[in-house]
Amino acid sequence: MTMPPTPADTDLLHQLRDGASAAFQTLYQRHQAPLYRFALLRTGSGDTAADIVQEVFMGLLTGSLRYDPLRGLLLHFLFGVARKLILKHEQPRLRLASLPDSDDDDDSAFDPGSDEGEPLARLLDNELAEQVRRALSLLAPHYRDAVILYELHDMSYLEIAEICQIDIGTVRSRLSRGRAALAKRLAAHRPALHD
Repeated sequence: MTMPPTPADTDLLHQLRDGASAAFQTLYQRHQAPLYRFALLRTGSGDTAADIVQEVFMGLLTGSLRYDPLRGLLLHFLFGVARKLILKHEQPRLRLASLPDSDDDDDSAFDPGSDEGEPLARLLDNELAEQVRRALSLLAPHYRDAVILYELHDMSYLEIAEICQIDIGTVRSRLSRGRAALAKRLAAHRPALHD
């Protein structure tokens, strides 16, 4: 028995515009998880990330988003929309110049590891993932975008440039500086191995 081919995003969008709710469900299942992970790492809040993803998909459902398939993949377009919504959400906080809160109330939203292995190994993996998440949250937003999209979503410089609406040289620069700042922050948390 052969499986039917997976419909392309553009076909699903046409079906969605014709009122097919199954097309929306397929698009949501296909793209929700990477968008949520990006928004969660970018904002540090599970609730905010869920709100951002919901707003992105409501825009898709209502047709208020103007996606042009000739300009790139739908997922990249959705990442760009999510990024703009995150920036809009951050504007009031940036005006107040408040520091990121290092004590999140929603630790359960970030699942850094699996249940396999010894309890101590899982605990250490969870602590390392938490350190990485906190270090990411302290990066400047434009560095955080480049690092998250490149390192965690395996996107190319060109794809990141399209999402962030910057040139490739700026992507390279932001990625380099973001990695260096992240490494510096993580090194500060690393225990001394020799005295």
